[in-house]
Amino acid sequence: MNRLGVAIIGAGIGAQHLAAYRQLADKFKPAWICDLDLARAGALIEPDEGIELTADFGEVLADPDVDIVDICLPPHLHLPMTLKALEAGKDVICEKPIACSLAEVDQMQEAITRTGRRVFPVFQYRYGRAMAQLAHLMDTGLAGRAYTATLETHWSRGADYYAVPWRGTWKGEQGGAILGHAIHAHDLITQLLGPAMSVSAELSTRVNPIETEDCAAIVMTLKGGVPVTSSVTLGAADDRSRIRIMFEGLTAQSADEPYAPMTGAWTYAARAPQDQALIDKALAEIPEPRPGFAGFLDAVHSDLATGSASAVTIEDARHSIELVTAIYQAARSGQRQSLPLPRNAPLYAGWQPN
Repeated sequence: MNRLGVAIIGAGIGAQHLAAYRQLADKFKPAWICDLDLARAGALIEPDEGIELTADFGEVLADPDVDIVDICLPPHLHLPMTLKALEAGKDVICEKPIACSLAEVDQMQEAITRTGRRVFPVFQYRYGRAMAQLAHLMDTGLAGRAYTATLETHWSRGADYYAVPWRGTWKGEQGGAILGHAIHAHDLITQLLGPAMSVSAELSTRVNPIETEDCAAIVMTLKGGVPVTSSVTLGAADDRSRIRIMFEGLTAQSADEPYAPMTGAWTYAARAPQDQALIDKALAEIPEPRPGFAGFLDAVHSDLATGSASAVTIEDARHSIELVTAIYQAARSGQRQSLPLPRNAPLYAGWQPN
């Protein structure tokens, strides 16, 4: 497959996407950056790089050399921009959260079926050495049955962060720490151990004068009965994330890197000391994968080129949005919420307050 032409829509987090495309220059050709702030977009490119700037999304869609539209915009724009790109015959990469309700995800799925194009939701945290290590230890049987897990998303967000007008609002962000911050940790644990089957939650706004939640305590039960606790706050002194999984054969624990939990040095402690050498030997067998956005984009290219099924899917994104929906429903009702959710669930069309 030739290099795929890419248009990046949004020069905020789009800057990190562009850096990853540059690492994969044999597979992708960034052709456009589309942003209403052309000065901000222009600061990302090099004079001889051949990337065009525009504030006109239609100009991007009209370019036959654009294969992929990479949407890096606020959440409320994800659905309309994705639908326009699909109808224009483009494949789509879309930042998280991919949509603002289960109804919107289902609308995307209908457009995918109708157009025959693909949508790749961004969950770049999945790509890193620790994910490969955990998968290998589970596949070889050294991990054994999962007992329980704990997640910590303890970050600091204050006035500077919320100076961006759309942040902290239901209209702009569509949700708070559950939707924009802890969503990655929840995706990782369900990717590893299976989907959530039930959830209870306490959400509150305690740190910042915003509309959406910035603290949470969540208990979920995953497939097979695995209980998981998730502690979330935007009021920590600094940014730290931690994942700790207790298996039958070992305990796996991440370092505390906030934005790349699968790229840091994890520890794998055998419950039976005599098994530690086997675990260490198995870990040494794993090659170093591409981490983060580069790993994510490499998987997208493999899927489009060979059908490898290694990239994040629209079904994965739906599971993520379903869990967000269930968390909001559980918090507001004060009752434990079962999953999967039916189409007549109270928040199927959206969890944003009227």
